[in-house]
Amino acid sequence: MSVERINSEKNNQFTRILCAGLIFLSGQTPVDGTGKLVEGGIKEHTAQCLNNLGNVLEASGSSWDKVLKVNVYLKNMDDFSAMNEVYEKIIPSPKPARTCIQAGKLPFDVDVEIEAVAAA
Repeated sequence: MSVERINSEKNNQFTRILCAGLIFLSGQTPVDGTGKLVEGGIKEHTAQCLNNLGNVLEASGSSWDKVLKVNVYLKNMDDFSAMNEVYEKIIPSPKPARTCIQAGKLPFDVDVEIEAVAAA
């Protein structure tokens, strides 16, 4: 089995792993390319996480159309509706399988982190 670890040029601190035709995208938090937390609330933060994942997918030669599974980690499950509103607008149909949980504490105390698995 071959494992390739690569970084996105747009999100140079974020990695993905390519293995057996699958791309495992590291969890993305709502930070810009410089690592600075974007302003706003859960909607803006969700959009930034998804944008970061999109950058990594592009750098991997994949796209949202090839995403098989998404895991969403929320600081507060009360934010689900607002997060889902943005998710529904950005992610193309048919939507990939998704899990959403409330996490005890996320990196840098952010309100959302999103990771994905895609086909290469």
